[in-house]
Amino acid sequence: MTEIYVKPKKKAAIVGKVHVVVKDIADVFAAPEIQKRAEGVRLLDTGGVDGVHLVSIIDVVKAITAALPGHSVTNVGEMDTVVSVKAMAPKKRSVVKWLKVAVVSLILFTGAMTAIMTFHTDSQMGTVFQRYHAIFFGEEVEKPYIINIPYSIGLALGIIVFFNHFSGKRITKQPTPIEVEMATYEKDVEDAVIEGLSREEERKKAGK
Repeated sequence: MTEIYVKPKKKAAIVGKVHVVVKDIADVFAAPEIQKRAEGVRLLDTGGVDGVHLVSIIDVVKAITAALPGHSVTNVGEMDTVVSVKAMAPKKRSVVKWLKVAVVSLILFTGAMTAIMTFHTDSQMGTVFQRYHAIFFGEEVEKPYIINIPYSIGLALGIIVFFNHFSGKRITKQPTPIEVEMATYEKDVEDAVIEGLSREEERKKAGK
């Protein structure tokens, strides 16, 4: 008996394929000949139509054992895989893409600018800086640039260090707060999709 190890992915995107096979959604490890045969085992037919499907490890094990009887299949990955099927590769729309980036960037920068100015207004930072200037320099001025300018530079540097990026380059190897939040969001979305597809399959089975 040959041991076959499969490591399904959490999410798989399939483009332009009618038949989804094991290697499309999972990594396979076994003896070379057995591995090649296992990778080519068909799991589902998309019909050439866009859609989202749920493939569980049970489906993978059943398909492999049916095609390769007498072999043991061990799962070392995810229990369920969300398979997103696209009949054709999406056309590149560079103009639309850059327009979306520009609009989103404008919204983000405007929102961040508004939030910072609102915070400074609520906390009366201008008055505080005027007080600092009077305390340390013995003179009250309306716009203490000697404090405002270093503070503005420090604020910008603090934002750069916090988000761990500058001009498209990563400062350290640690993931940025945005990357952490995006990873958490994607995981929550995938879990919600899996749960929704599982419920839909249960309804279909109950309706039979």
